[in-house]
Amino acid sequence: MAVSSLVLGLVSILAGWTFLVPIAGLVAGILALGREPQARTLAIWGIVLNAVLLAGSLLLVLLALALGLLALPFAFLI
Repeated sequence: MAVSSLVLGLVSILAGWTFLVPIAGLVAGILALGREPQARTLAIWGIVLNAVLLAGSLLLVLLALALGLLALPFAFLI
């Protein structure tokens, strides 16, 4: 599970900004912490990587939403 968490984090970097892949990797990493004590380092790296990617995708969505709302009054000027 720790390896799958790390792989899901790396795949979400390459595949683009999605929500489902980092969430699945985050859950797999958290579950791997308790189940696989010998792979603790891989699980921690998977958790960190997936959390950073999830936070980045949420920030991008919020930024796009804010810019869209700021541009809304100017949409009907033409």
